[in-house]
Amino acid sequence: MFVDTAKVYIKAGKGGNGAISFRHEIYIPKGGPDGGDGGKGGDVVFVASKDCDTLVDFRFQPKLIAQDGKAGSGQKSSGKSGKDLEVEVPIGTVVKRDGEIIADLTFDGDRQIVAHGGDGGYGNWHFRSSTRQTPKIAELGNPGETFDAELELKLLADVGLVGFPNAGKSTFLSVVSNATPEIADYPFTTITPNLGVAKVDDHSILIADIPGLIEGASDGKGLGDRFLRHVERTKALLHLVDVYSEDAGKSYKDIREELGKYSAELAARPEIIALTKCEGLDEEIIKMQMQSILECNPDAKIFAISSSAHQGLTEVLRELWQIIDASKADEESSEIEEGEEEIPIITLEAKEQKHRAHHQKYQLGERGSIHELEAGEYVDEETED
Repeated sequence: MFVDTAKVYIKAGKGGNGAISFRHEIYIPKGGPDGGDGGKGGDVVFVASKDCDTLVDFRFQPKLIAQDGKAGSGQKSSGKSGKDLEVEVPIGTVVKRDGEIIADLTFDGDRQIVAHGGDGGYGNWHFRSSTRQTPKIAELGNPGETFDAELELKLLADVGLVGFPNAGKSTFLSVVSNATPEIADYPFTTITPNLGVAKVDDHSILIADIPGLIEGASDGKGLGDRFLRHVERTKALLHLVDVYSEDAGKSYKDIREELGKYSAELAARPEIIALTKCEGLDEEIIKMQMQSILECNPDAKIFAISSSAHQGLTEVLRELWQIIDASKADEESSEIEEGEEEIPIITLEAKEQKHRAHHQKYQLGERGSIHELEAGEYVDEETED
């Protein structure tokens, strides 16, 4: 069963409470406070795994709760931290909180903390001072993050197939790749996305086939609107148009409008157009349908193909690979440029200034200055037993 959306309740662990305790040992009167701190609550961590391919498990386990931290105890003993809850999800999973994306796991092994556990409370050992030598107070542990989350699975593919139902998308995928989608001569045969790997000139292309779109799909009609998210990450679109349609240009234009309504970014993705089922068809009819598409998009790259007769498929795959290769080169170039901007330049003068500042701060510490410390961090060592 393929499931690409789920709602879950996420709760990180609560921090443990600090302890109120006093040292009681023979021959050591008035031993003083020794209550330890509470342990930190466990985090909820999502991990992308290639061994997962659906979100169906979350339909049966909608609550994800991490372990609470343990309370502190005497002898300044801190409580044990709660165990993190690691949740395996498919590659391409997006986690949303109140509609905002808080995690996007796009590679195998990606890890993201989606909910942080609460900090443990301070024990009474932290609250002793020269004027309060027997504090009977301790902090409660902080609660962990708690919220309802929406999970979405967006398949990661190089190429997305789009077009009307029964345009030949599943047949194309089954011929050029190792995928085995259901194929029939009626619309909406495909009701779930399919992935396949195509080979061309020693290159591999990952192709995603989604249920066919219809006019009004972006408003919720048909099946395709539920699965358009699966072609959002693709580097190129292969738009398949049935050569036997009454007006190929109108068919092409209608799907383009639905893509634009769903996402302007998706509509701007590089695309190739393929007229399908062209085996044995008169050349004049094919040229007429191509011209109809060119009237809608003069810059369109159009190929006449036949998946069943294996005609024109290699040319289409080669053109797709050129787009994918160029896109990957652009990504690598942008990553290098961003990395160069982040490299700090340390001069000898800056290094000496940093050393002098550190030395001055150390001298202030020797004189007992505590104005730079946070509240609760300072401990008066003179009252320690």
